[in-house]
Amino acid sequence: MIYRNKINKTNLNSPFRGLGGSFIINIERSMLTSEGNRLLKVDLEIANNELLCLFGHSGAGKTTLLRILAGLFTPDRGFISFKGEVWYDSAKKINLPPQQRNVGFVFQDYALFPNMTVRCNIEFAQKIRNADEVDSLLSHFGLEALQKQYPAKLSGGQKQRVALARALAAKPNLLLLDEPLSALDYEMRLNLQDEILKAHKLLNSQTLLVSHDKEEVLKLADTVVMLRNGVVINQGKPNDIFL
Repeated sequence: MIYRNKINKTNLNSPFRGLGGSFIINIERSMLTSEGNRLLKVDLEIANNELLCLFGHSGAGKTTLLRILAGLFTPDRGFISFKGEVWYDSAKKINLPPQQRNVGFVFQDYALFPNMTVRCNIEFAQKIRNADEVDSLLSHFGLEALQKQYPAKLSGGQKQRVALARALAAKPNLLLLDEPLSALDYEMRLNLQDEILKAHKLLNSQTLLVSHDKEEVLKLADTVVMLRNGVVINQGKPNDIFL
């Protein structure tokens, strides 16, 4: 099933636009959870520009799936293709490494380089150094005044904005967000939800967000996929799933 997204606004002036095409995921991987061994089994086709949320309790397989898509984990079997390019095919022994998948990954703990300034953290992600694009990202995320600061001097919300800007600096075709707001207070979460939408529209490609917050999913997601014990138990528009 291909999901038809309800938000499909292309920023034609953005240098961070995606290339278009669907995302096919059909994988299995055994995983060890606090409740014992589970089999992660996912079969999805995601349309271009989709902001899809993976929703479920701890141990459902959400983070494992993101790491598989990024090339950090290898499935036991299956097939993954992105915009017509095969990333993984167990039958044909294809498994592209992370650096060939062009994925932006924002981790829950930000994973910023502590010895680099805000600007240098963003520049580090660029494949080709471009000061104008760094300036554009600093402006989009309200970081101009902080560009010479080091992560230790930043608040949690500021660190998360830097992490989003750095993820976009590589111009990824796919943006993966692993519960990026879970460690923040309620007001900061609301503010940064808008930053996630901004990042998604700048990228204009697929975004996969892991969350266990229903309000967050209702605000951000075009489509929600509910996982339980490694299995998809429901999928559809957030309003249909939760309301």
